Amino acid sequence: MTEQPAPQKVRIDKWLWAARFYKTRALATAAINGGKIAINHLRTKPSRQLKIGEQVTISKGPYKTTVEVINLSDKRGPAKTAVTLYNETDESAQQRQQLSEQLKIERAATANYEGKGRPSKRKRRHIIRFTNKNSSQ
Repeated sequence: MTEQPAPQKVRIDKWLWAARFYKTRALATAAINGGKIAINHLRTKPSRQLKIGEQVTISKGPYKTTVEVINLSDKRGPAKTAVTLYNETDESAQQRQQLSEQLKIERAATANYEGKGRPSKRKRRHIIRFTNKNSSQ
């Protein structure tokens, strides 16, 4: 079996799928149509041909990742192969790390809230006693 040469151009939705940013091409297409993907800081369409050297900005949730295309593929392979298709910019990696730390701090701050709804009878009595003491002053 002969190995085929790497293509010169690949559709952006196929490349995002092959690079394992999205599980299916349909999800990649939906993200592109939703404006979550930009090539060289411009919104794009799923049929846009991607070339080596272009910068792709991917917004997933609160995270924004900027990668440079260093290889093209329209076939999905193992994760080790997918990592060789792109190189994340240093600035993007730092921003993602800072945002990740910030989100961890925010989650830790709100971790004490139980979210159980209505207070129990005992807690309700404590609240009533506390509010009665403060209202009489």
